[in-house]
Parts: sequence; structure tokens; C-alpha cells
Amino acid sequence: MTKNSAATDKGKEAVGETSTPAAMNHTDEDNRFDGILLSTSRSANESPDVLSYCAEDGEASEQGNKKKYHRHTPYQINELESFFKEYPHPDEKQRAELGKRLNMDGRQVKFWFQNKRTQLKSQVERHENHLFRQENDKLRMENIAMKEAMRNPICKYCGGPAVLGEARFEDNAPKIENARLREELSRIYNLAEKFLGRECLSMATAFSSVHPESSLERTVGRMGLSSPGTMDGAASLVTPSLGGVPGALNPNAPAVPTIGATSMSPGGAMYVARALEALHELVQMAQTRDPLWFNTPDGELLNYEEYLRLFAANDDIKPAAFITEATRATGVVMINSFALVEAFMDVSRWADIFQCMVARATSVDMMFNGMGGNIGSLKLVNAEFQVLSPLVPNRHVQFLRCSKKQADGVWVVVDVSTDDLGDVSNGKLPLPNCRKLPSGFIAEDLANGLSKVTWVEHVAYDDRAVHNLYQPLVSSGMGFGAQRWVTTLQRQCECFTVLMSSKNTELTTDGWKSMIRMGNRMVYSFCTVVSASTVHKWEKANVGNAGEDVRVLLRRSIDVPGEPSGVILSAATSIWMPIPRRKLFDFLRNKELRNQWDLLSNGKLVEQMVHIPKGHDPGNSISLLHTNSANSAENNLLIFQESWTDGSGSVVVYAPVDHRNMNLVMSGAESASVALLPSGFAIHPDGLSDSELGKNSRRGKEMMYGGDGERGACLLTAAFQILVSNVPSQKLNVASVNAMTTLISFTIHKIKEAFGF
Repeated sequence: MTKNSAATDKGKEAVGETSTPAAMNHTDEDNRFDGILLSTSRSANESPDVLSYCAEDGEASEQGNKKKYHRHTPYQINELESFFKEYPHPDEKQRAELGKRLNMDGRQVKFWFQNKRTQLKSQVERHENHLFRQENDKLRMENIAMKEAMRNPICKYCGGPAVLGEARFEDNAPKIENARLREELSRIYNLAEKFLGRECLSMATAFSSVHPESSLERTVGRMGLSSPGTMDGAASLVTPSLGGVPGALNPNAPAVPTIGATSMSPGGAMYVARALEALHELVQMAQTRDPLWFNTPDGELLNYEEYLRLFAANDDIKPAAFITEATRATGVVMINSFALVEAFMDVSRWADIFQCMVARATSVDMMFNGMGGNIGSLKLVNAEFQVLSPLVPNRHVQFLRCSKKQADGVWVVVDVSTDDLGDVSNGKLPLPNCRKLPSGFIAEDLANGLSKVTWVEHVAYDDRAVHNLYQPLVSSGMGFGAQRWVTTLQRQCECFTVLMSSKNTELTTDGWKSMIRMGNRMVYSFCTVVSASTVHKWEKANVGNAGEDVRVLLRRSIDVPGEPSGVILSAATSIWMPIPRRKLFDFLRNKELRNQWDLLSNGKLVEQMVHIPKGHDPGNSISLLHTNSANSAENNLLIFQESWTDGSGSVVVYAPVDHRNMNLVMSGAESASVALLPSGFAIHPDGLSDSELGKNSRRGKEMMYGGDGERGACLLTAAFQILVSNVPSQKLNVASVNAMTTLISFTIHKIKEAFGF
């Protein structure tokens, strides 16, 4: 082999050309570095490849046997960089299309991508080597310090030289424990400083100014008897920022009382460590793409094998009997990121926004509140999540909610359960039926007050109590998953925008606002009744002829604002309907067809008196209806109704109201004085894909088509309430239960009859 030919071969190797097939495949190590690339955002102007060259044809030129090189244009570099961020390993077809678009040879494109991957790999290796050298130097210095301390021990009594063999371990045990706790506390503060963006004063440093460490304590601290990756010492920490002095991490935050386990510094230390770890994991899951997530017709689902590879330590967090549900969704909402985070950190506002999903929510403890800075807030929350059906049990979760400002216009909110941490004084908490693994969203500001929300919902739950009819809906993530959270948030933000921009000429401003508040109260009451939320104390109706398909419950209302006092009976049932969801929703809210199923209309036509739009969809609105009847008593009865629909489901809620009371509300009086017992319907997708429908012959045969050719089916839940007695202590009788079951059966029958089955 000549010298020139050897140089030619070396040049081919430099641009990535090789004759071995193995070299053409990216290795596992390449995958690891390619994963790092996905979280890297660099423009073409910052790339070192702007001045790169690529071999052309691999032939020697006639002048000096030198290779002929081709210099890429800035436009080509920019396009290659952009494509590389999405597809670091393009296939042959993608390379050919890219080369054709950029006027480049296919081999030039291939070599550019090989060189880019090699370049990135080298950069990461250099960075890791630098970190390893720093760690090596640190360990070497600690080793020297430890030897020095062992060489010159100091007697604790006289301060002079001492022989180590004469000291007993029992004498030094408190100092050893003290040094270990100092080091653990210092680690917690370092974590807070790293993730929360605020410089924190170490408690160990504060103690050292009053009680200087002895040589033994310094030696134990340097030896690092507590592992940096454990929380063994957290049970004895004294953390004023989480316990006795709320807001120490943020001096400007208002003082708030602390209650429960978090008022104890041990629990607070463990909670803040859990929240910071969860925040880090959420950011990774929200920003990482394939292979961690894969697309389905219902949205993005988690590749659990890849998740365990990235977060192996989290596999034991899920109880053995639980199954995992993890989804991701992205959407644009009509609110800026900071206002969105403020709403989420206010638990009452958050529950109001998601009233169809959050049955109950309470803030147990505000650990610190730094809204307005980079720290954000950290609080402990109890919540109850629901799907509007008696066939799906509510999920009860206690979790930490942490917010943090990532960058200008970018905020993160993460939720993570704490039940596995338990209470250090009372032991483990009772095992719930659901546990939140790191879940939440990243909100990034866009133009015109909009923001882009990337939502990750990751939970482990016990599915054994979910009815088979709702198993597809829940297991697909459409019941509690990320897509439902994003869709509901988009609808509520749109509703707020429409209400603020529209002017209702039928009502005064106070009357318009009063009716909106009344509608919110009615929908919330309906949702808590359908899911049998713990907001109310329920008793099972053990009399009457209610079948297994109808759930009948009673509750005793005593001086509850906004509802009548007495014995209230409720009934709810869910059925599968071979009707497209939108078609069924339009039928139920159509005032001209209402007399076909609603007993309140008494078979008469219904007219609309007031209409308040709550979205661009005509189905999202508040209405006041009345029957067109010659009977004065019937004309005095009005129907107050609110309806809405989005991609996750639809709701039609209504309640009978007195004409005189509604006149007061429309004139601006407080609507809380109007007693409501709402009834209505909730409609969800059935959660079945086309292939699953084919396996079920009954559903396949009964599948109907709408007028626009839409094929589909849905799950319909009907719920009704009646006041059976004005005396709360009154016993329930059989006639009331039979009347309730007859009412719900009659209504379902009439709806089916209207569609011809």
C-alpha cells in the first residue's frame, strides 16, 4: 500500500465511510448520546458544523492527489441541524429526500450525520471526563484529610493528643450522629439551591457559628458516613423552612400555619426531596420523545420498558397489585404560563377549573410560597378524582404539588404522591386506591397571551373495582389521562375568554354574573352526586325494587347552602349507546325535542328565555327554559340548564327553579339563595378502537351512523335527584325508591325510543 492510498483510506474513515456492516449501525452508546441530543436546542449559527466540509465522490483530484472537498452553505447546515434534532439516525429514504431538497449527494448527507453523531459523542465524553477528574480530585483530598485526622487524634477531655484505642464508641456516638445529620441537612439545602434557583443558608453552617465542630465531627463529615443518595438521616432533620419557620427559603413569602405531618421537620425534609426528584423526572419525561413515548389513536402512551431503563429506581414505588397508566398530551391554551401556575397553586381555583374531574380538593399544608420568583411553591394536597359514572370508583390521592420557574416564560408544576413516605410519628398511611407518580405540566409562553402546555399524567392504580363497561375508557387514558386534562383546560380557558369578551343584552351585568355562578354551582353539585363523592355522607337505599344496574343512594341535608333541607334521594346508571356522542349530546340539549324524554316538560314544547354562550361551540352555554302551557302552575316552573362538550366528553345538567327566584337572580341577587337539586347526563367515548369493536359482535352489529356518516358509540350516564322529605331524620319508604327507579328507567327508555331501538 502506498502512502497516498493509506492517506485516502484514513480520509474515508474520518468522514465515516467503512466497509464493515457493524459500523453502519448505531450502537447502544450512540443511542445514549442521541437521547441527550433530544434535550439540546442549538441553532445552526451556534453549530460548529457551519464551517464543516464533506468528501465528494471520494476521488483524488489531478492536482497533487488531494481530495476534492465541498463546503456546505449556511442554509444546508441549518436544514441539516433542524432535521438532526428530530431524526438523528435517518434511513436511506430520508437521506435521499433531504439530499434532493438541499442539492446534496446522498453520501454527503450520510457522512454529515455520521460526523455529527461522532462530534456529539466526543463532546459528551470530554464533559464526562472532566466531571470524573473533578470527582477524583475531591476523593483524593478527602482521603488525605481523613488520614491526617486519624494521624493526629484529639482527646475530648483535655484537648491534647489521644490514643484511638482508649476511646469508646458509645462516647462518640452522639457526635457521629450529629455530624451525619449536619451532612444530610447540607445535602438537602444543596438540592433546594440547585432545583429551586435560590441560594439557601445551610443549617450546618449556622450551627457551626455557635457550636464549632470537633475534630472527630469534622473527620466523620469528611468520611461521608451518610450516603449522598439516601434519606436515612432525614428522619432527624430540623428544617425551619418546612416546619417551624415557613417561607425560610423565600424571606418575602407570607407566613402560613403548618399542620399535619409537614409541620414536623423530618416529614418536611423528606417531602422536599421527593418533590425535587419528581420535578426532575417530569421535565425529562415531558421533553424526551421516541422511544419513551409512542403514538396511538388515543394519544401518546408510555413505553414502560424504556421508562424502567431510564428510571429504574422508581419500579418499586408502585404496589404489586396496581397497574400503571401514563399518557402525554400537548395543547395551546388561552392563558399565560404564570397565571396558569397561580391558578394551580390555589387549590380551590384548580378544583373549580376541573370540577368535572376533581370531586374534592383541600390544601393540607403550604410548606413555602414563593410565587413571583424562581422558587415557586410547595404544598401538600388531598384530592379526589372522578369519572362521571357510578361504575368507576373515585381515586383518593395525597400528593405534593411543586411549582418552579425553569426560564423566562417557562414554568413547571409537578404532583407526586407521598403515602409511601408515611408519617414519621404514626407510621405508614393507609394504602390508597391510586398513587401519583411524577405528573404535571410544562407551560411555555407564546404570543398574544397564549401558552403551550405539555402534560404528563402518570399514575398507578387498582383497576379491579372498575366495571368492564368502563375498562377500555380508563385503561386507554381517556378517563383520567393527560388528554382529558388538557382538553378540559382548553375548554375552560376558552369559556373565560368568551365570557369576558361577550356582552349579554338580555341581562344586567350583575344578573349575568349571578347566573354564571349559579351554573357553576349546579354542575359541581351534579358531578359530586354522579360519582358519590365524599363531599356528601351517603347511605345505601336498601328498600324498593332498584336493580343492580341502577345505584340508589340517599343523603340527609341539614342547612346546606344552595340546596333544600331534608332527605334527598339520588339514582344513577350508565349504559352503552350505539350512537355517536355528538349526536346524542345535540339531541339532549335540543329544546324542540325535549318533550320526547323530559317529564318536566309534561309533553309540551319548550322555549328558551335566556341564552349565555360559554364557548365557540353552540353546545357550550347556559339556558333558561320554560314550557309553553296554558296551565299557570306549569308556566311558573322554569328549567335552568348548562351544557358543554369537548374532546373528552359532554355534559347536560338541568334543575327545576321557581319563576320568582329566577327573576331575582337575573336582576343581580345572590344565586346561593336558590335551592337546586340538579339532574342530567354525562356522555363519554366508549374507549374502544376499531379492532376491539370487531371482536364484540353485539356492539359491531348495533353500531349506527350519524347523518354526516360519523360512526361511533358512547357511554351514557343518567343521574336524577328528588327531595322525598323535608325532615332530615325521616326514614326512607319503598314508594320513593320505586318512583326514582321508574323515573330513570322511563327516561332511558324514551331516549332509546327516539333513536329507534
